[in-house]
Amino acid sequence: MCASFRSLPLKIFALAGLCIGFAASPEATAQASQKALASQTRITTAAQAEAGTIPALFISDIHFDPFHDPAKAQELAAAPVTEWRSILSGPPSANQQQEFAALQESCSARGVDTAFALFSSSLTAMRSRQPEARFMTVSGDLIAHSFSCRYAKLVHGATPGEYQSFVLKTMRFVMGELRATFPAMPIYVALGNNDTGCGDYQLDTGSKFLAQAAEIVAEGLPASRRMEAQKEFEKGGYYSITMAEPMEKTRLIVVNDLFLSPQYSTCGGKPNPAAAVDEMAWLERELAQARRTGQRVWVMGHIPPGIDPYSTAARFRDVCGGQSPVKFLTSDKMTELLIEYADVIRLGIFAHTHMDEMRLLRAEGREESVAIKIVPSISPVDGNTPSFTVARVNPTLAVLQNYKVIEASNQTGMAAKWTAEYDFAQTYHETQFNNSAVKELIAKFKADPGARTAASKAYIRNYYVGDLSLVLSPFWRQDYCALDNYTAKAYASCVCSTAR
Repeated sequence: MCASFRSLPLKIFALAGLCIGFAASPEATAQASQKALASQTRITTAAQAEAGTIPALFISDIHFDPFHDPAKAQELAAAPVTEWRSILSGPPSANQQQEFAALQESCSARGVDTAFALFSSSLTAMRSRQPEARFMTVSGDLIAHSFSCRYAKLVHGATPGEYQSFVLKTMRFVMGELRATFPAMPIYVALGNNDTGCGDYQLDTGSKFLAQAAEIVAEGLPASRRMEAQKEFEKGGYYSITMAEPMEKTRLIVVNDLFLSPQYSTCGGKPNPAAAVDEMAWLERELAQARRTGQRVWVMGHIPPGIDPYSTAARFRDVCGGQSPVKFLTSDKMTELLIEYADVIRLGIFAHTHMDEMRLLRAEGREESVAIKIVPSISPVDGNTPSFTVARVNPTLAVLQNYKVIEASNQTGMAAKWTAEYDFAQTYHETQFNNSAVKELIAKFKADPGARTAASKAYIRNYYVGDLSLVLSPFWRQDYCALDNYTAKAYASCVCSTAR
């Protein structure tokens, strides 16, 4: 929901306050003063905490669609990527709307992804909102949904190699636009399930596609660390890198958790469990090395660990009747590794759901935990408002100090205004986004099963950028139980005990 509409109730309350102000009792006046002082103290504390921080950008699920004007598809396929901006920014074709609608229907599209106008608008807004950003994280899904279908419908007779080449050109274009907007700034990228050369959730390890994608990803990394990361990426689309200054002694481990997805297969449509086994062995080595060398760690991937409460509800899974909830990943191995190394991990960054979420990875009976930030999408494919996240990071401690979600006023990017949806510190009265803060917030949510407190209402309102509070509130219990229960057993225990 846009900021102007959300502010309407506040204006009404403000006017009401003016009308009754003269009749307020001394006790009410004193209480109001105390609340105002407490609020000002929180604001001052948050401002002081941010004093030693650096600006950063967290974005995800761009899902750029070069086929938004279907008549330009053949021209894009034939042109070098250096000419794409000129082609895409040109006047739309005469029948663009009709042809795009037909393409959407023929590919059974669930919604509209990011056209050039929206992508360009988001880049301008990022530059305006965070002009001095020191780094950017992109947690996967650069290209649009149903990409292979769209390409096949519009570029007739193309070979698999030509399709792969077009995917890489699209990824190169997206990354090129990001780098052009923030020259010389490190851009750390994870692969998403759509970012493959042979189809959604399909990928071959050690492939030609990964070797070429590695070059695209490495171009955004610090030059001194580029070659090693590129070599790692070529194996399976994952890499580890010491983050550039001013981040201090911080290792970013970028996983490709596509291999852990229940939908994963090779390009030939076959299972390949060895891909996940090899990657988890690599992840454990990287975490162990970081612990030995005294480094702090951030872990970034695309598909989050744990329970998928939306799919669980959508598929009518009777969790309390013994049916298993839907999980994002087939294995808990990655989650268990992150918890095992919680002493060195300062933050997890994931995406995939297109929603603004938080999670806490913890094991029953253990104090160690890892705070997870799930970054909302630029793509409005689910009817959500496009958004990105501006962050403040403590570079000495590798801590996410605060963040704001910035949302567009419309889903097209045409004449869009980008405004702050909410500020984490101001909304939840926390001075850091860390495991302690997330643990405290989840405890508050669980103590409020009716979603009546300001914190619970804020989380529900901001979860779906665009506000679907009325729709989401009935599922509040299922949602908050998923925040810190990653196993099916723990999730069911939370949901069902609360229900009783």
